[in-house]
Amino acid sequence: QVQLVESGGGLVLAGGSLRLSCAGSGRTFSAYAMGWFRQAPGKEREFVAAIRWNGGSAYYADSVKGRFTISRDNAKNTVYLQMNSLKPEDTGVYYCAARRSGTAYYTGAYDHWGQGTQVTVSS
Repeated sequence: QVQLVESGGGLVLAGGSLRLSCAGSGRTFSAYAMGWFRQAPGKEREFVAAIRWNGGSAYYADSVKGRFTISRDNAKNTVYLQMNSLKPEDTGVYYCAARRSGTAYYTGAYDHWGQGTQVTVSS
């Protein structure tokens, strides 16, 4: 089992940056592939980025490629999402998620979820 807690959300102007963190509990955190998802009001939760258990490979949605970077520090049981050049359409609640197998792009593949952190990008 792993419990996840996100932090780092907030209000930022378009073009600005934020770094989200997701702290995981448990000694097996390094065994999990991790993902970031987001959900805008009235929309379905969508994939943002994912990273393998060892940080060796990362994957991104086309909408964030080149602007967002996912990384992890297994010694700190933490995964990060660095978000640069933010746009109003990046607004939403951002969730981190964990799964024991490899990376995946859909919500149903993940077993554990955090409570989410709000990101609001104003124009």
